[in-house]
Amino acid sequence: MVEKKIILDSEIGLMGRPAANFIQTAKKFVSDVYLERDHKVYNGKSIMSVLSMGAGKGAKFILRTDGPDEEEALETLLVYLEQGMTRL
Repeated sequence: MVEKKIILDSEIGLMGRPAANFIQTAKKFVSDVYLERDHKVYNGKSIMSVLSMGAGKGAKFILRTDGPDEEEALETLLVYLEQGMTRL
């Protein structure tokens, strides 16, 4: 398992289209993807779970991946989150 702390800088946050794109990217990997915010864990491959997190601009959370391609999954998702959430 690998993880990284995130602070969202995007004006939109991880909602709507950015959330859908994040999930599409996460589903490309075998590894499980989790987002942890305020001591709650959300499934990073579920639109309902990610949207329920309510991660707007400035939200702080932990991105965690676990599985055979966890390093690649983490790095790819970090690039998405840190580069303004433009589609990969």
